Amino acid sequence: MVDFIEYSKGGSIEVIVGPMYAGKSEELMRRVNRCRIANLKVLSFKPAIDNRYSTNHITSHSGKQMECIPVSSPEEILGHLENKDFDVLAIDEVQFLGEDIVKICKDAADMGKRVICSGLDMDFRGEPFQVVPNLMAIAEYVTKLTAVCMKCKVPATRTQRIVNGKPAKYDDPIIMVGAKESYEARCRACHEVIK
Repeated sequence: MVDFIEYSKGGSIEVIVGPMYAGKSEELMRRVNRCRIANLKVLSFKPAIDNRYSTNHITSHSGKQMECIPVSSPEEILGHLENKDFDVLAIDEVQFLGEDIVKICKDAADMGKRVICSGLDMDFRGEPFQVVPNLMAIAEYVTKLTAVCMKCKVPATRTQRIVNGKPAKYDDPIIMVGAKESYEARCRACHEVIK
């Protein structure tokens, strides 16, 4: 577990991944809270598109919250980082940000900063989700969490999109922000996509 790793002054990237309802945002908040207890300066961000529970808080499905800066693009994050004194860069729902987020995270780690990102590693189709595989490849630490399958109750690694009570079609849009009304956690065997 990341808690027991000794961090060097060289910076690092941590990526927390898994399906919806696995506790990714809660784990990010837990790590950030520990940093704040140690008097580290943290800058926290989330994509502005994720306004399910709050516009300026990272919020878990269980209701835990942490203030953050909502951004529409990686470039906005870069603008906040310039001329800021910070030790930790935290980004929730990183899958909604463009490819430039990978370089921003790498550059921050190269500057000696601790970078903590959380997001979906797979989309509703069960395929790699945009920039997350690239972040995982350059990260020092990757934590893959599981949820509980809503059908058979075993560990779930997939996110099932539901449209009008049925599995989503393969050619439906990849990005659709939602919660329990649109998504369930599923295991590999129970995950369905209509082709």
